[in-house]
Amino acid sequence: MSGKREDYISWDEYFMGVAQLSGMRSKDPSSQVGSCIVSRDNKILSMGYNGFPMGCSDEDFPWAREGSSLETKYPFVTHSELNAILNYRGGSLEGTKLYVSLFPCNECAKAIIQAGIKTVVYDSDKYEGTDANVASKRMFDAAKVKYIPYRRTGRRVEIEL
Repeated sequence: MSGKREDYISWDEYFMGVAQLSGMRSKDPSSQVGSCIVSRDNKILSMGYNGFPMGCSDEDFPWAREGSSLETKYPFVTHSELNAILNYRGGSLEGTKLYVSLFPCNECAKAIIQAGIKTVVYDSDKYEGTDANVASKRMFDAAKVKYIPYRRTGRRVEIEL
């Protein structure tokens, strides 16, 4: 056979796939969110998923979604986007692109803007219209951060591990 393979995955498929695979590391029983930060020349710089901070045992902190605040996961879980930003050890993230499986909340939007990330490619926007979602989009618009919905291709990728 001469010539290159034609059925390889696109950059968007690759990076969103890495983000989704990263989300599979999350121990959260209700939300597995993953992120992947990419340089302008398509190099993966960092990844993250939602979970408790280092040193905070998954056995000692709550995973509940309902109850009094300190009995739920919400004051303790670090979101995938913030983890990806904090996991990066290489200097500036100015001008990079973030692939994320769920549209960022307002707190992550602030961190994304402050880190200098200029494009967010997101898969799900299941909280569209909520106050946090509207706040994120308002800040992204003001800071000129592009947010682009990921266009699913329907391609199935199977990996045996």
